[in-house]
Amino acid sequence: MAVTCRIKLQCGAVFFALLGCVLTCVSTFVPLWKNLNLDLNEMELWTSGLWQTCVVQEEGVMHCKDFDSFLGLPLPLRMARILMFLADGLGILGLITSTMCLECLKIGERDTKKKLALLGGTLLLFSGITALVPVSWIAYDTLQEFWDETIPEIVPRWEFGEAMFMCWFGSFFLIFGGSFLFCSMPSTNDHANFICRGENTTGSLYRPDSVQSRCPDLDL
Repeated sequence: MAVTCRIKLQCGAVFFALLGCVLTCVSTFVPLWKNLNLDLNEMELWTSGLWQTCVVQEEGVMHCKDFDSFLGLPLPLRMARILMFLADGLGILGLITSTMCLECLKIGERDTKKKLALLGGTLLLFSGITALVPVSWIAYDTLQEFWDETIPEIVPRWEFGEAMFMCWFGSFFLIFGGSFLFCSMPSTNDHANFICRGENTTGSLYRPDSVQSRCPDLDL
């Protein structure tokens, strides 16, 4: 029963890790972090991301312009690029590591899988937390500008885009994946019972004293 539950947790961890990696990687490159609707021209929709600003016209045509200089960008945008790249890399490494520690794969010994689960869970947790920082930072700045009373009401204001919600969900999925992977790690008692039952199957009709001394609760 414990092994079956552990396998389910590991499969859930891999699923959430894969989903989180896809969402965070996509949100890193799409220009949908912020949206802007112009009241004077409702036929156009402006969108902005970490790399470029785009305008979508009524005909569905999108025109994009890349940001000129990295050093000329605002600090939140520069940090967002760096942290999102770091989060994507950690998430991919965590996904690969968590896949290698699955019980259904005959790769390595039990202790090796436990170490891989610990490493994969740590990478996924750090990836999710790292991705939360830039998206929350940009969301805070967007809220501050949206509710800034010093800006005239006729001036259009940026709002949250779809990529920000994708990044939030991806971050939480990565954190869920890392947490599931930690919960799926075999305990010391499970390892001891595995050794005891393995020794019991190799014995004959008598009860070995060595097995009984290490496994007093095991019905031999």
